[in-house]
Amino acid sequence: MSSRHDDIKLLRVNYLRGPNMWTYRPVLETWLDLGALEDHPSNKLPGFTERLTTALPALAEHHCGVGERGGFLQRLNEGTWMGHVLEHVVIELLNLAGMPTGFGQTRSTSQHGVYRMVFRARDEQVARQALAEGHGLLMAQINAEAFDVLAAVERVRDKVDDCYLGPSTAAIVAAATDRRIPHIRLNDGNLVQLGHGARQRRIWTAETDMTSAIAEGIARDKDLTKDLLKAVGVPVPSGSVVKDADEAWAAAEDLGLPVVVKPSDGNHGRGVTLDLSKREDIAAAFEVAARHGSEVLVERYIRGNEHRLLVVGGQVVAAARGDEAWVTGDGKHTVLELVELQINSDPRRGTTEEFPLNRLNIANDGVILLDLQRQGLGVDKVAAAGQRVLIQRNGNVAIDCTDEMHPDVAFHISLAARTIGLDIAGVDLVTSDISKPLHETGGAIVEVNAGPGLLMHLKPAAGNPQPVGQAIIDHLFAAEENGRIPIVGITSSSGGNNIARLVAWLMHLNGRHVGLSCSDGLFLGNRRVEHKRGARWEAAHRLLMNRGVDAVVAESNSHSILQDGLAYDRCTVGLVTDMGGLGQLDDHDIRTEDQLFKVLRTQIDVVLSDGVAVLNAAEPRLVEMAELSDGEVLLYALDEQNVALAEHRAKGGRAVFLQGGVAMLAQGASETPGANLDSLLKRFAAAGIKTDAATLLAAVATGWALNISPELISAGADTFVPALNH
Repeated sequence: MSSRHDDIKLLRVNYLRGPNMWTYRPVLETWLDLGALEDHPSNKLPGFTERLTTALPALAEHHCGVGERGGFLQRLNEGTWMGHVLEHVVIELLNLAGMPTGFGQTRSTSQHGVYRMVFRARDEQVARQALAEGHGLLMAQINAEAFDVLAAVERVRDKVDDCYLGPSTAAIVAAATDRRIPHIRLNDGNLVQLGHGARQRRIWTAETDMTSAIAEGIARDKDLTKDLLKAVGVPVPSGSVVKDADEAWAAAEDLGLPVVVKPSDGNHGRGVTLDLSKREDIAAAFEVAARHGSEVLVERYIRGNEHRLLVVGGQVVAAARGDEAWVTGDGKHTVLELVELQINSDPRRGTTEEFPLNRLNIANDGVILLDLQRQGLGVDKVAAAGQRVLIQRNGNVAIDCTDEMHPDVAFHISLAARTIGLDIAGVDLVTSDISKPLHETGGAIVEVNAGPGLLMHLKPAAGNPQPVGQAIIDHLFAAEENGRIPIVGITSSSGGNNIARLVAWLMHLNGRHVGLSCSDGLFLGNRRVEHKRGARWEAAHRLLMNRGVDAVVAESNSHSILQDGLAYDRCTVGLVTDMGGLGQLDDHDIRTEDQLFKVLRTQIDVVLSDGVAVLNAAEPRLVEMAELSDGEVLLYALDEQNVALAEHRAKGGRAVFLQGGVAMLAQGASETPGANLDSLLKRFAAAGIKTDAATLLAAVATGWALNISPELISAGADTFVPALNH
């Protein structure tokens, strides 16, 4: 057997957090050194393709550049290099771990055997874990060594569970994305900002920034909740707070047996024992409930199935029904063993949020233990053959019944949520038939919960999923809203700070509360809040999080795009001033004008369809970017005779040029004076700040792209103060 191949070296791993030269979305970029494997593509490694596809059979589904199923297998058989193979291995591991990833690219560099490989990365830590596992798997297949693929997938899946958004939050974010609403994750959990700046909303799973703290406090107090609901005519079970087991029995006798004993401020059904008629059972249930809440309630028992209904913005948008959980004895296995065999073996049950039903840990559940005791059993007892044993009365709510709901039921459920004051609520209802009015079935509302789980509606154990994420987004944002504020992206190799400051000043005069990140620092309005260089991802990102900002101007350059990507997903105006910077980007292997073009086009790629790309017509390669813009294109140049400028005007396009020291704003044949640049240039010189007419012309063009009036642009240029306050 040939000697073992040395491991592929991972030279550098970089997370690009925003739009970049590869794609609109975050990616993990890895620099690989194949070493001697550069001379061993896939078709020159005996048995490699067979080993790899045995380990990962779904690679057969990968299209690759061929564009059809089996495309990647074709590339393997024809011969492809290991950097490209690693890309597909990592993507497949992410797919298997429940984070589908379709995008990846691998490109050679100017160094022999060194490649840049990227893949879509929703979360940096998950992506790094997938890369490490994929690297190990690939080297094992290259060297015909053993590798536990299932264990690798499980490690990636664990990282997804630990680091990525929970499924409920992810569903809301996905619905926001469908509406082109941007999002920013604010912590390592499920706190997410939807939209930017002053137009943002926030969610924390199924709680929003519209969720009242008072309403949450009321919902936690089950007795107070019941009193308020009763006052408005919502049917609730009668009951009272009790201080000890004797009071619990006395209350049960007053209410009439059977009863329910539960904590007054618990949630998720913890500590709730149902259908109690014996004094000793009620006493035991009191002890269980007391461990889960500050007070204990005794309520009249309502017969029927437990239901969970989701209310969003006063509307019932989903309903799910629960079933009791039973096992059947066989005369051989203990109750604990029967639960594992007959209940926990259900693939719909698990310990994480992705499963619609929970695994039952009956040995540590006081309510289940009490119910078993009432049946004369325990976890270690063997149930007789054919004996049906009730394991759990509630907690299995995962059967969709939204379409069965009677309008009377929906009315009372909505009224309950509005009475408590919750914009999003999970309302627990007990009724024998949700398709009939509550007065016919004797049904009642037993709880109203803040921050309800959504998984039972998104991924029911039976029935149709409901679009609850979309309902929450529609509640937070009107149909015409997208949470976006005007964002101006400025990409320049020099002078970008002066452009950014002047544009921010023009927007300020136009009534905006502007956040500015540029080489001169970080600004809120006219106040410089940070002096260190602000032309970087982190600074612009902070502005997008600021509720006091309703417009952002962000400077970047080719290096920052290569290092981090852009801080925003789309922009209102994108400006590219020049093709400078070559010679300073060798660390990123950007050595030619064509390569630089691919980096700089990122700024134009993200212009919104109702936005404007502003390009320097004096740079022929920048003019080529015009066709990449989803929005309008505005060209500028010092020389009004510039060919590209003239052709653009002939087509009715907007253009800006210099005439007698004045910036002229033109559309088609019409021309309007915009700003006295000669005067402004003199003020810059007096302040000791280096700039030129082309730089200031770019700022004027950007102001006009924002539809700031020529009069205001002129006034802004006349009143702008170049000197910075220190």
